[in-house]
Amino acid sequence: MHQILRWMIALAALSLAARGLAATPDGAQPDISYERYRLSNGLEVILHQDQTVPLVAVDVWYHVGSGDEVPGKSGFAHLFEHMMFQGAVHIGEDAHFEVLKRIGASSVNGSTNYDRTNYYEVVPTHQLETALWLESDRMGYMRPLLTEKSLGNQRDVVRNERRQSYDTQPYGKERYALSEALYAEGHPYRHLVMGLHEDIEAASLDDVHAFFATWYVPANATLTLAGDFEPAVAKRLVEKWFGGFPSSSRPPHREVAPTPVATTRVTVNDDYAKLRRVHYAWHSPKAFADGDAELDILAHALGNPGTGRLFQSLVHERQWAQSVSARQDGNGFSGIFDVIADLRPDADLSAVEALIASELARAISEPITAREFDRAVLANESGTIWHLETLLARAEMLQTYSHYLGDPGWIGKDLSRYRGSDTERVRAAAKRYLDPMHRVAVITMPAMASSPAPAQEVKP
Repeated sequence: MHQILRWMIALAALSLAARGLAATPDGAQPDISYERYRLSNGLEVILHQDQTVPLVAVDVWYHVGSGDEVPGKSGFAHLFEHMMFQGAVHIGEDAHFEVLKRIGASSVNGSTNYDRTNYYEVVPTHQLETALWLESDRMGYMRPLLTEKSLGNQRDVVRNERRQSYDTQPYGKERYALSEALYAEGHPYRHLVMGLHEDIEAASLDDVHAFFATWYVPANATLTLAGDFEPAVAKRLVEKWFGGFPSSSRPPHREVAPTPVATTRVTVNDDYAKLRRVHYAWHSPKAFADGDAELDILAHALGNPGTGRLFQSLVHERQWAQSVSARQDGNGFSGIFDVIADLRPDADLSAVEALIASELARAISEPITAREFDRAVLANESGTIWHLETLLARAEMLQTYSHYLGDPGWIGKDLSRYRGSDTERVRAAAKRYLDPMHRVAVITMPAMASSPAPAQEVKP
């Protein structure tokens, strides 16, 4: 299987080499070609040329997320994401999507996380200037359309999204409980990206204008173009539509380390869940920090469908769980390592928890096997390379490396941090971060959960 994966990686690298990517001699480590520069007003620009298809991905990141919010103002980054689609002075109110539709744009959307807010679309090459005009209009000329009416409209939209995404979704309550157990009062990761209901309700128009004036300035944004364009032409168009904005400075970003937590156990009763869920979580390294890659490798060894230790023991062999997953999720301030198991109705909760604890203790006391390590590294490499197939994915990867590391071309080093690790480093990371004395456990109980099944013997 490893040989097959290596052939897949080599074939992917050859395919991507024809799309503006270079590969190392072994064919497994691509290098995304790019040019980066800044306008005089502080706007960062990244250009990646790929003339394979007549399309261009236009991707704008504003370096503000829910992690930049202060107590009492939660949810502003996400609320503002919605407001940015309502149009601006020159395009007109609520005309943004209509124009993009008329010019044949695809993949039109935006998103907000703890660390950034992005807006993107893929347009035909000859419509690049239209897309740049739209993005410049809402960067520089949106404030007059920030009215009580638009705020009220988007406040209602966000409330509805919260209901649909969390309040009436299975395991939605679990998300709230986990964040509140992991992060102390006042930490910006304690609230979900959508924010607290009372903060969104209390948001004033002055608050919204202040947020825009602070964070939506050229020096706090990065514009990435990936696709079919001539660099000289792209630079001229970027200067035309963005160069006239006043000079700005990037606002300071605070970094708040999480407070260590003691062992915490929370039980959530969920009317929408059908199965009991065990969700264990720990504080872990932030994105790209030491230990991040090692815990990602361990997560694959534990939870990968078909081969993971927990999958084999809980799903395949004992059939106690419907599904199992493990994940290392690094963010700007810190990360979360979690293990999730959805239990079958007849499974014994105590037995499942004991087995998970046993496998985690094993990962701390002895290294994973070389085969497990190689499988995880190869899976990461193949996933990374195949992910670069689309223009938008490449634009997002350049943005990600630039945002977190200041180096858009970090892909080679990213792959190398996995290759350069080893099983002992994985064990050391597990020992450092997955201490059972600092674990948060959230147990979800469906409203109609059956009585616990008889205890079952656990054989590690």
